[in-house]
Amino acid sequence: MKAKILLAEDDTSLGFVIADQLRSEGYHVTLCSNGVEAYQRFNEDKYNICIFDVMMPKKDGFSLAEDIRKLDTEIPIIFLTAKSMTEDKIKGFEAGGDDYLTKPFNFDELHMRIKALLKRVNIIIGEAEEKVIKLASYTFDTENYKLIHPTFEKTLTKKEAQILKMLCKFKNQVVPREVVLNAVWGQDDYFVGRSLDVFITKLRKYLKEDDNVQINNIHGIGFKLEVKE
Repeated sequence: MKAKILLAEDDTSLGFVIADQLRSEGYHVTLCSNGVEAYQRFNEDKYNICIFDVMMPKKDGFSLAEDIRKLDTEIPIIFLTAKSMTEDKIKGFEAGGDDYLTKPFNFDELHMRIKALLKRVNIIIGEAEEKVIKLASYTFDTENYKLIHPTFEKTLTKKEAQILKMLCKFKNQVVPREVVLNAVWGQDDYFVGRSLDVFITKLRKYLKEDDNVQINNIHGIGFKLEVKE
């Protein structure tokens, strides 16, 4: 099975062309038109490589890469840019990029770089993302937004499910508030921060039937889903 690629390109025509050519090579491609959408999609699925245009609305490619590196230090990232200046390339590598292509570029070169990066990081293609997650006596069906306990079954809202999925992804680890906010809302201002607190309170209520599952506040940092198996 070929790799899953997250492609972010705000030039609609170019994005469709790149995605179409990659799909013709057998890759599974998710195409986004801005950095915020790409970051949200990254947190909703499992990808093997990212290709980001640098100049995008809402969140540029460098900022997007920096946010992704907080979650995943291994996934390869290729930047696409119209600039060829050395300082821009350095900024890209400092943001967490692995490779850099200047527009216009030859598709065969992009394809060869993708294959080289996948080979270099020795990615195992085809590893399925966990769809059903066990949390002590709870079962979380991520696809159908269902939280199931022997005494009840709760259908979560989309945002409740997204937040819980993010916390599950980093089970027993601290997740910074801004990471959750950017992943779910695409921004981290005061108002969405208050909304996050409301959703966390609701999730705690749903999980109160089992003391082995706790969502704890880590003061000044974020949240930690602690699960005792």
